[in-house]
Amino acid sequence: MKKSYKIEVDCANCANKMEEATKKTAGVKDASINFMMQKMSVEFEEGQDPKVVMPEVLKNCKKVEDDCEIFF
Repeated sequence: MKKSYKIEVDCANCANKMEEATKKTAGVKDASINFMMQKMSVEFEEGQDPKVVMPEVLKNCKKVEDDCEIFF
């Protein structure tokens, strides 16, 4: 399953850090961030619930970029 989320991040480098943190999160198969559009696409592993995985994604992103936001 693939879903898109609106994000808020200040710089392209920060977006890259967020993308890497998202990809390393359990339950995430792949992820990409479009900094210009302020959008994040997340592909979840089979059988994973986005409502459970996304709070972990946000927590991991906050570790690398504490003033980022993901709207889900």
